[in-house]
Amino acid sequence: MTIAVTGSIATDHLMRFPGRFAEQLLADQLAHISLSFLVDDLVVRRGGVGGNIAFAMGVLGGSPVLVGAVGADFAEYRGWLENHGVNCASVHVSETAHTARFVCTTDEDMAQIASFYPGAMSEAREISIADVVAQHGVDLVLIGANDPDAMIRHTEECRRLGVPFVADPSQQLARLDGKQAADLIEGAEYLFTNEYEWGLLQQKTGLTEDEIGAKVGMRITTLGGNGANIVDRDGNWVHVGVVPDRAKVDPTGVGDAFRAGFLVAHRAGLGVERAAQLGSLVAVHVLETTGTQEWTFDRADALKRLADAYGAAAADDIAAIL
Repeated sequence: MTIAVTGSIATDHLMRFPGRFAEQLLADQLAHISLSFLVDDLVVRRGGVGGNIAFAMGVLGGSPVLVGAVGADFAEYRGWLENHGVNCASVHVSETAHTARFVCTTDEDMAQIASFYPGAMSEAREISIADVVAQHGVDLVLIGANDPDAMIRHTEECRRLGVPFVADPSQQLARLDGKQAADLIEGAEYLFTNEYEWGLLQQKTGLTEDEIGAKVGMRITTLGGNGANIVDRDGNWVHVGVVPDRAKVDPTGVGDAFRAGFLVAHRAGLGVERAAQLGSLVAVHVLETTGTQEWTFDRADALKRLADAYGAAAADDIAAIL
């Protein structure tokens, strides 16, 4: 199974605020908000949803094909991804723009305030999914947060080619109108959102839960510390809890990690419960690490954590694909 991962490829600038954003926001002054947070530290990491998901799939042995647009400053990042099992042959390099930048500050409550500069990402709309499929024999395309025109083009191409795809609009829901959001999910094999995005998707499209369910094969909603819900087209519902964390360090990229684990497991033949359990394991690795791609995977430790969280049978089933 070859999965093409389309989405942003970015450099993350991650900072930590030693306080609570909620204590700095005045409800009656939000129209005039002007704040500057003095942060304790700054780390610069590799990121972007496309890069994060592809990296995690590569670590798990999934051999993903990364599809996105970057600047000439991508060379070191490319080497890092390729060394972790990611095929970067379909990454477009801009002649004029820098690789995208994600700037994020996290407070003591794990709340975040962030900005995203697209840079070369805007050229992702020039990439043809048909070429990627022909070159790499792709069986599934994940359409993650990216240049909106690229997301629309890639979705339309997948439908035209009859290639199964994953709708994962995530952060770009804020930029999309209702029609665009509805078009992006139409016919998706999988739809990923977090709890807030799920509500926003319904609000923007005007579609009910059942109406969205009729458009997609499977809906996966992540619930942060409360795990994830998976609902298929027939309305069958599964809830999976999280793997207990050893430390809450940084939540950036946790959702990307869950998607990677879930898709690698499910496309390898495991059921949705096992797939979500592997997704939760990968997600907790990211939560316990500063940076979205700085975690490492120890198979023996991973299987022990799975057994502790979900039982020996779950660990044995997942072990077969790792």
